[in-house]
Amino acid sequence: MIPNFKAHPWHGVSAGEDAPNVVNVFVEIVPSDTIKYEVDKETGFLKVDRPQKFSNIIPALYGFVPRTYCHNEVMKLAIEAGADDVTEGDHDPLDICVLSSHNIHSGGLLMEAIPIGGFKMIDGGEADDKIVAVMIGDHAFGHFRDISELPEAEVKRL
Repeated sequence: MIPNFKAHPWHGVSAGEDAPNVVNVFVEIVPSDTIKYEVDKETGFLKVDRPQKFSNIIPALYGFVPRTYCHNEVMKLAIEAGADDVTEGDHDPLDICVLSSHNIHSGGLLMEAIPIGGFKMIDGGEADDKIVAVMIGDHAFGHFRDISELPEAEVKRL
């Protein structure tokens, strides 16, 4: 019998052969989810974090870039950008929102995406930046290469 082995999505999968131009993304939440899931750091399984508030439901695939870590370097960038209330990074992998016009119905999957920008975020004194990316080959978003090219309404939705 062959052992059933699943790589840990944070530590057992690379950030991507062409990172940072094209990155691997582990998708935790899809736009239709009303529950916030996150990877259990110890086991690598998706676990329920909490029910989503309707104002928190995002219009993009949401997850993280494997083998990344939000700590001192991200905190320094936040301070350089003018945040004076940040004390550290959030000790999680880097969050990423992937824009796609395709309906993906469940998380817990890997995909490749092209980063096009991001948002500097502070959550409880911790840097919690969000990378914005597009799904490779997506007919509506796949051609964007910079967040400034997106329609303003799409940026506001994020």
